[in-house]
Amino acid sequence: MLAVADSDSYLKWAACLLGDLPEGCVTELVVVRTPIAPSPEQIAAAVSGTRAEGPPPVLSARSVRRLAERTRPDVILVACTGPVVDVLVAEVLDGLRPRPVFVSGLPGISVPATEKAWLFRSGCDLFVVHSEREVAEFAGIAARLGGGGELGLARLPFLRPEAGTGGGNRVVFATQAKVPRQRERRERILLSLAELAARRPDLDVVVKLRALEGERQTHNERHHYQRLWREMGEPGRLTFAAGSMREQLERAAGFVTVSSTAALEAIAMGVPSLVLRDFGVSAEMINLVFEGSDLLGTLEELARGDFRTASAAWCAANYFHPAGRDDWTGLLAGLVAGPRVPARSLLDGPEHAAARRRARLRVEVPPKMLRAGYRAKRRMRRYLKALT
Repeated sequence: MLAVADSDSYLKWAACLLGDLPEGCVTELVVVRTPIAPSPEQIAAAVSGTRAEGPPPVLSARSVRRLAERTRPDVILVACTGPVVDVLVAEVLDGLRPRPVFVSGLPGISVPATEKAWLFRSGCDLFVVHSEREVAEFAGIAARLGGGGELGLARLPFLRPEAGTGGGNRVVFATQAKVPRQRERRERILLSLAELAARRPDLDVVVKLRALEGERQTHNERHHYQRLWREMGEPGRLTFAAGSMREQLERAAGFVTVSSTAALEAIAMGVPSLVLRDFGVSAEMINLVFEGSDLLGTLEELARGDFRTASAAWCAANYFHPAGRDDWTGLLAGLVAGPRVPARSLLDGPEHAAARRRARLRVEVPPKMLRAGYRAKRRMRRYLKALT
């Protein structure tokens, strides 16, 4: 299996998923060069604790194609953001002989399931999701829209149920790039964390970043927490850290987030947790899945250090199903053995050609050159607007 990732979160997912393959499988992991490709530090953190033999190389799309032609993998795991999955499968890696099985998936919480996620991955033969609820929701979308291949269930590969080390003195806040978007809301979170640190001098309160300032990540982050804290004048005692989430949780007495998948890691390690509901519980806030988990709480409760344990019933329905329910490797083995009809992408029509061309630019043009082109395009638009 050749695995191709394009960002820090997808790289971590791919590296862990490869580790769950049966013994004897030969795997190779690479990063395709895009504007959101992870930094060397992010790459090291993403593969830490996995079976990956050293940091994977960052390759151009053409180099990925040449690698696939040379190694002729049975399976290509396209662990990338939606538009990149589509353009790699439909164009960059199209025409490989023999045709590999194309596998894709989502690296975290995917409730509620979205049509867009299915559309971008409808050219893949196997779509891997991580809870029975997600399987049911995506099956409904597949029945309605058509296209695509099999739906496979796999426990999130970085959720290894194990007790924490105990006696931790750290509270970890896992940031989420997309939510909350508003600066004022992010400031409120930081102030509540600072209040907890002031009330509990025995605790180290850590803001766990997905990326340091200047590093790219899967989603753009307009108000980076570390920069925001500095602009606020650092009104309290907080620590900012990147790197491995698992290492932070191993020393944690409590965990808090708005919607990060890291909440599931905390549950798996037995770390008391809190999912903030001050800004709403909705699909937009990416925290709808936590309804009924007993983890939803407020900034006031955070400031008091009021963490709690997830409901056992919720865990069974969401991401902590028995290992025996996983079927993705069995489905994959069947697809490899064949014969099979390749999946049919729903984005093959001429109306999607322009979007594919834009996506292809992201994987073929060097990021610095691409960003310079975007800046020039924005300046030209402003100039033309000023003339009208």
